[in-house]
Amino acid sequence: MANRGPSYGLSREVQQKIDRQYDPELEQVLVQWIVAQCGGDVARPEPGRDNFQQWLKDGTVLCRLINSLHPRGQGPVGKIQASAMAFKQMEQISQFLQAAERYGIAATDIFQTVDLWEGKNMACVQRTLMNLGSLAVAKGEGLFVGDPNWFPKKSQENRRVFSEDKLKEGQSVIGLQMGTNRGASQAGMTGYGMPRQIL
Repeated sequence: MANRGPSYGLSREVQQKIDRQYDPELEQVLVQWIVAQCGGDVARPEPGRDNFQQWLKDGTVLCRLINSLHPRGQGPVGKIQASAMAFKQMEQISQFLQAAERYGIAATDIFQTVDLWEGKNMACVQRTLMNLGSLAVAKGEGLFVGDPNWFPKKSQENRRVFSEDKLKEGQSVIGLQMGTNRGASQAGMTGYGMPRQIL
């Protein structure tokens, strides 16, 4: 917020640790992808964390991004409008977050509205956008625009099917994780309650 002063002590250390997680190289990749995905009429921001935050802060770019990952006319955000009012900007960010969760991003990977709007945790914003890009590539619906190598690949399911004979074979083997008496010995142990002999 505009009227919040600098933080001191532990709060400052925590904020500095969060700020160090921000990746300027990832920022450039995300800007490149968002501009390509949304179309050429989206202006590029100047490099830097604060410029990146100001570019995304009103939520219009984010809403256009999530709409571009759906077939034309079926975007989850119906009305996108630029507004100078704080609650309208936060509402659009919130709409993007809800649409991203419905798209398939895990709730634990999604940033909070204030992380972006106040610029407190831009690294978390980057992670959410990176996960969104990875998921868009993995879905393979033909709606992703850009280079798929910009994002890490999501793991794919590798279902294995075993025959009944193979499954029965596995039931007769006792894994060492389940416990075994092989190698166990009580040699040299004394019974409970017997005093220790000291010579």
